[in-house]
Amino acid sequence: MDLRPRQRSTFYGFTKAETEKMEHLLKDAKGQSFDQEFCKKLAGLFNCSKGRAGKPVVKWAEVQSWFQNRQQNDLSKDSADAARKLSPVPEACTLIRTSENSQIPKGQKVPDVSKLEFEAKSLKDGAWYDIETFLAHRFLDSGEAEVRVRYVGFGPEEDEWVNVIKSIRERSISLEHSECYKVTVGDIVLCFQERKDVARYYEAEVVDIQRRLHDIRGCRCLFTIRYTHDKIEEKVRLRRLCFRPSVLGASGKN
Repeated sequence: MDLRPRQRSTFYGFTKAETEKMEHLLKDAKGQSFDQEFCKKLAGLFNCSKGRAGKPVVKWAEVQSWFQNRQQNDLSKDSADAARKLSPVPEACTLIRTSENSQIPKGQKVPDVSKLEFEAKSLKDGAWYDIETFLAHRFLDSGEAEVRVRYVGFGPEEDEWVNVIKSIRERSISLEHSECYKVTVGDIVLCFQERKDVARYYEAEVVDIQRRLHDIRGCRCLFTIRYTHDKIEEKVRLRRLCFRPSVLGASGKN
């Protein structure tokens, strides 16, 4: 028994007039479906027209397939356009980078905003988390913009609305051991706070630095930091700290 599928008959396409007719019908359809009866009538109309003379007969399934493909393509395009409009990335990047770019030294390249990664301050615990994706945005009555974000490593149940200006910024980065000289007293950093029941990144200020010779293990300097949220001070190694790229660049620490 031959189980190979039968080949479809060759169809060389619709004429320009037929395509324009279907485009017009699609535009006026406003989302309605094109059923078999409608497509049979339209195919019959095409086959009786002068423009179809000498060309292959149009089958109703080919007409329906054209409409279905176009509707699917339009739906995908609309979804993509909607996602772009909803996505706060361009707007967020512009707002977040406006103040930072103004402090970037002359001659230093401004990062491509489309390639930036972000972090957000959670309203639940005040800690900072890496953003996996932006889900939606909205404007409050005050005119402030908020975005709904999903955090890296967390599910939909942890999605959260956060303020674009106050609680979103370019993702902080760690430094190589040889870059510890870039850190100065007064810098605002993210420090990995480890407690008995929780471990999160919190914002902190560097209040003192004890410079030490590096060894085979790398940087041995001690950084005294003061957490912003609870004012607790702690001495930590460089590996527990993350820094804002724009702050490092704006300070001229190259």
